Amino acid sequence: MKVKKKGMLATGMVVAASILALAGCSSSGTTATPTDDGTAASGTLTVWVDADRARALEDVAKTFEQEKGVKVNLVVKDYGKIRDEFTAQVPTGKGPDITIGGHDWIGAFVKDGIVAPVELGDKSADFEKVAVEAVTYDGKTYGLPYAIENIAILRNTALASSTPATYDEMIAAGRAAGTEYPFVVGLDPQASDPYHLYPFQTSFGSSVFARNADGSYDASKLTIGDEAGQGFAAWLTAQGDTGTKVLNLNLSGDLAKEAFNAGKSPYFLTGPWNVADAQKAGIDVSVDAIPSAGGQTAQPFAGVQAFFLSAKSNNALIANEFLVNYIATADVQTKLFEAGGRPPALTESFKAAQSDPIVAGFAAVGQNAVPMPSIPEMGSVWDDWGKTEAALIKGSSDPAGDWVKMADSIQAKLG
Repeated sequence: MKVKKKGMLATGMVVAASILALAGCSSSGTTATPTDDGTAASGTLTVWVDADRARALEDVAKTFEQEKGVKVNLVVKDYGKIRDEFTAQVPTGKGPDITIGGHDWIGAFVKDGIVAPVELGDKSADFEKVAVEAVTYDGKTYGLPYAIENIAILRNTALASSTPATYDEMIAAGRAAGTEYPFVVGLDPQASDPYHLYPFQTSFGSSVFARNADGSYDASKLTIGDEAGQGFAAWLTAQGDTGTKVLNLNLSGDLAKEAFNAGKSPYFLTGPWNVADAQKAGIDVSVDAIPSAGGQTAQPFAGVQAFFLSAKSNNALIANEFLVNYIATADVQTKLFEAGGRPPALTESFKAAQSDPIVAGFAAVGQNAVPMPSIPEMGSVWDDWGKTEAALIKGSSDPAGDWVKMADSIQAKLG
């Protein structure tokens, strides 16, 4: 979405004024008075957002104030600092009534007692299934989802006419293109990138934790070290330094992006955040399904962005009203999509956004995505997982054994 500089400057001045006025304010400053219908006649809601979301929510905030008599203060925050600040301030009675954030924060938020459930009611049926699953924890919904994101294959259409269904066929097509790299994905030399490699892992039938019937994760059942995971480990070793050398630990995320944008590879495994720069580089991009390496469907992680309700908010009823009946509308979810470029979580807006072939491509891949685990136990997984993947790519005489050792190490941390 194009934004005029003059409009951005004006918005920035309003936002800056809001920040100065709200410095040191907390959700306990002004309490909304509930009416018979559960809303409020007067009061103030403080909502933490980043700059893009602030612009998208300006109109609905004004509408809410006009219709409910409740002012919505949009306080702009650095997204990278929101989680830590929210965690630190809410227990002291400070912080906002509502904040934005990633669904994978929920487990820790619930454990720390800093978020309250959002009562979606019948509205839960209006959202994409993966979005509702992502914000569900212990049978309760702890957020109002507004955006979904996942990775897919970006294909340079000038270098490859399609993305084959299997990984080996994709690599063969990449080599036939005659470019420096048949395929690129950003990796770290010490920690690999389990997030980006997870679709290949799931294509072997390997997951991290078992899932319950409602889609939530069972932290008591670590599954990553099973036979399917060991098969993935063997494949990973074969793609690395001592094998085909396709997976390259010297290509960081930025370098992989540069290589693709320079026409050095027809295929790039990444997310929607890298599409604009590829198009600016003059590449005609197609978004395609991730090929299967292990014979089963490749399932990337789905990340869901949501609004969370503070457990210490004195305005919980009216905050829930704002979220469920004002944010969960097609108009607002579409504006949030236009501001952030991620497919909307509300199904009506999600379908409408797919008139854009790029969005449609990511959405199609997202139909097979699984929510990133939000359970606190996931924090004990990433370090061993990434380091083991990196070691396997560098070469291993016993990949299955190394994978099992990784699982045992994770299990020991989980207790």
